[in-house]
Amino acid sequence: MPFPKKPRKRLTTLSVIMAIVLLVYSFQAFSLQVADAERYIAQAQGISYRKATIKAQRGEILDASGREIAVNREGYNIVFDKAYFSMSKANDVILRLCKLLTDYETKWTDNLPMAAVSPFTFTDNTSAVSQLKTNLGLAHYATAENCFDEMVERYELDAYDTATKRLIMGVRYSLESANFSISNPFTFSEDVSSTVMQTVLEAGMLLDGVTINVVPFRQYVNGTLAPHLIGTVGPIYAEEWSNYKGKGYSFDDKVGKSGIEALAEDKLHGVDGEITYKIDAKGKIISKEITKTPIAGKTVVLNLDKTIQLATQNALKNAVDSLKAIPGHPIKGAAAVMLDVSNGGVISSANYPSYDLNTFSQDFEALAADKRGTPLADRAFQGIFPAGSTVKPAVAVAALEEGVYSASEEIFCSQKYKRYADYQPSCMHYHGTTSLNKAISRSCNYFFFELGYRLKLSNINKYFKRFGLGVKTGVEVNDSRGLLVESQENESSGNTLQAAIGQMNAFTPLQLAVYVSTMANEGVRYEARLINRVVSYDMSKTYETVKPTIAEQFEISKSTIDAVKAGMLSVTVDGTGGATFANYSIKVGGKTGTSQVASGADHSVFVAFAPFDKPEIAVAIVLEHGSSSRTCSTVAREMFDAYFFAQETTVDLTPPNKVIG
Repeated sequence: MPFPKKPRKRLTTLSVIMAIVLLVYSFQAFSLQVADAERYIAQAQGISYRKATIKAQRGEILDASGREIAVNREGYNIVFDKAYFSMSKANDVILRLCKLLTDYETKWTDNLPMAAVSPFTFTDNTSAVSQLKTNLGLAHYATAENCFDEMVERYELDAYDTATKRLIMGVRYSLESANFSISNPFTFSEDVSSTVMQTVLEAGMLLDGVTINVVPFRQYVNGTLAPHLIGTVGPIYAEEWSNYKGKGYSFDDKVGKSGIEALAEDKLHGVDGEITYKIDAKGKIISKEITKTPIAGKTVVLNLDKTIQLATQNALKNAVDSLKAIPGHPIKGAAAVMLDVSNGGVISSANYPSYDLNTFSQDFEALAADKRGTPLADRAFQGIFPAGSTVKPAVAVAALEEGVYSASEEIFCSQKYKRYADYQPSCMHYHGTTSLNKAISRSCNYFFFELGYRLKLSNINKYFKRFGLGVKTGVEVNDSRGLLVESQENESSGNTLQAAIGQMNAFTPLQLAVYVSTMANEGVRYEARLINRVVSYDMSKTYETVKPTIAEQFEISKSTIDAVKAGMLSVTVDGTGGATFANYSIKVGGKTGTSQVASGADHSVFVAFAPFDKPEIAVAIVLEHGSSSRTCSTVAREMFDAYFFAQETTVDLTPPNKVIG
């Protein structure tokens, strides 16, 4: 007799359920016996696994020939991981770590603005002290003792002696200030030795939530090489975190703070990886495995040439030191720039005095306190100086192109200029009948007073801007616009005459180099450029090649440019620069300048391009309160020597059997 339909349906359903249950149990049995056997055996043997972040290599910075400037080395950081870090055990963990690091004479993070030993007075960092009081919810007049007592209660430190209280609260306050959380791990100690790293890992059972991160640390092959341009890296500050957290950064990452390091941060930053340590019951590391491969950042290749950069730096140092050796000489500092005339590439840019990137952090306070030498100042890109007579070729171009002067005309220099009754400046010398060539080579102020009078300030400024004076150079890092006094309806006669001889206005050495490069290019002005290209970390692929950018191109008649450049050649043959370049093997077009300042000795300035017939490079040098045009031109000659005659060492950026895409 057949079963009723309903009971048969129920039986079928029950059979399906039983099959599923058996399948689940079978899968679990398989997992226990096969798939997860290793994990359970490891647990039975007391084996554990701990993961640590492998910080991605930061992209390197290379010179134009592929020689290393900024590279990386591997190091270890001790990090608190919030996911495993128990705040109820925090004080004991911190104390153990501090004692361990003390044994190895290793520093740790303590950002508490109070003395480390009794009496626990505030440090001199008033902003940090003010922030401490705010963080603790205390009044602005709270004493150091008030703050100390508040932290004892806040961090539950009553059970410890006074010295230990201060030790622990320093780390606890640093944790709190760093917004310690799962997404923001806290770096307790940076760049510890391999011995300390091993000891911390071995003590892992007693240090819950404490991990070791394998971290690349920035290193500069020569920290004195163009530090103002290369820049620095540093921690992400709290106020910066909102900008970085959405870009895949960790709170303890290092980022570019200035120069190329900051400018190219998005290219230089990589993607972190992960390493897993296998640890036995005694805390010993059995093995380690990279479970997530880090992705290195891209490498930035500059237009800078290390050989020429070092030669420029040495030339400036020698020049300043030689002048300082003269009793009472007022020389303060110097800057020099060399540009590639064909594309605006910055081949060298030097400042003196300067500093070392590898010791920048520990030297910072002393560097910042040096108000006389101001070594932190980037004079080359941001310092503005009256250009003196170096602008006279630009004024000559303006006068010829505007038709207020003919190259065949001679102007009589009687020394005192008497066009105006209320302002009658004098030339440095009596030059008599003066041609354009003679006016440029001997730097006759009277001649250019007359050209200025004919041009008026508006036309002078028009050509200054065309040559790149008083306008941004377009360089990727921060540079000064300079100072260009604009013409007014009732402008004074003095302004016009002073502008015509390079006074009143002020420009950066970089702008001066752009100007003389534009003169060499006969009216083509390129934007200045530091970066040449961006390649992969292994240099197997090119992501970006920076093409030259023309900022302005204006027409200069051949007769004008030939006449003005001939005058600049005369400067280095038998004029004011002849003592340095008269017998030089390469023909150079140049212009010396001495610029007066409101107080102190004159600045000395020199601009030049070479070779004269087919220009390749342009240079500009300023000696701040240098009072010596010959010393200035000597620096230029040493820069030319480095470019034309120094032996080059080139590194092939393409690995064997690789094709750059």
